[in-house]
Amino acid sequence: MQILDGIAVSAHIKSQIKQETEKLKAEKGKTPHLAAILVGHNPASEAYVGNKVRTCEELGFGSTLLRFEESVTEAQLLEEIKKLNGDNKIDGILVQLPLPEHISDNAVINAIDPGKDVDGFHPITQGKMLLGQPSFLPATPYGILLMLEHYNINTAGMHCVVIGRSNIVGTPMTVLMSRNAQPGNATVTICHSKTKDLAAITKTADIIIAAIGRPRFVTADMVKEGAIVIDVGINRIDDATRKSGSRLVGDVDYDNVAPKCSYITPVPKGVGPMTICGLMKNTLEAAKEHV
Repeated sequence: MQILDGIAVSAHIKSQIKQETEKLKAEKGKTPHLAAILVGHNPASEAYVGNKVRTCEELGFGSTLLRFEESVTEAQLLEEIKKLNGDNKIDGILVQLPLPEHISDNAVINAIDPGKDVDGFHPITQGKMLLGQPSFLPATPYGILLMLEHYNINTAGMHCVVIGRSNIVGTPMTVLMSRNAQPGNATVTICHSKTKDLAAITKTADIIIAAIGRPRFVTADMVKEGAIVIDVGINRIDDATRKSGSRLVGDVDYDNVAPKCSYITPVPKGVGPMTICGLMKNTLEAAKEHV
């Protein structure tokens, strides 16, 4: 069993991004610039956005963090996005989800200029991805592809089971794993909370990508020997042995599943760092387009 180490892989990819960024600055006088919008004070969202801003600094990107109270109206938020769309210094725009209930995620995502949609959530971006046209890939699926590529895992002909059907991870992951590319060329089954006899399907999988948002949902009896398991889940559970009283676990029962796997991602330090790599690679590509 080999651990797919998101920290090590992301360090390698960030080194490449930093070199490309320095070259872009030297040759074109262009510095990639990411704008992040954070609404409210959700601790997890604060941590995610803080990590993205720090990574921008590490790579030599510019960054702008716009903070709003939870009381901000949808109209106010859309006006801010309009300003960012029109700002030539800004290459990428991300809005940290989830948003308060009175603000429509779709309205906000749809308002972002597709040329600055570095999270890969806009309908035009996802439509281009579906058709195999050049586009920004959603950051988490992109990060997973980068990880598979780094470890030279040939996915052609494999049976890939994706558990979860969100527009952020599950659905785009099925498209990307089935396309004529490497990684890709897999036969893909998408499963979800209403799938009957899920274990019978997952036991046939060469690759399982778990993105259902349920702690330790994938158990050892659902996984065949030698499978590759990618755990996208980040769930906080109670743990009296920890000083904080809680800890992070994935959607996979790691301790019991790992011994059966050829490769597996840990949680944390697996897919999470790769998501940020996907975001940063998209931002760099956007900057190249905006020279």
